[in-house]
Amino acid sequence: MPGFVIKDLPDELHRKLKEQAARHHRSMTREVLAVLEQALGAQAPPSKAPPPFRGRFALTGKFLDKARREGRE
Repeated sequence: MPGFVIKDLPDELHRKLKEQAARHHRSMTREVLAVLEQALGAQAPPSKAPPPFRGRFALTGKFLDKARREGRE
């Protein structure tokens, strides 16, 4: 995978990047990649989050109304 070095990065920009990376729980390298992908319109890499939970039945409006009438919230 290709890489590059950023020379003469202003201290203030470095500080902001470091703070933003910390807020997003990323390394500075991953944060730079995310910022570049967003700026260039590229799609961010898929998250490693587990798939959404699929219940045994759909929570329809009818089901929820019945549950509310029965006192379940």
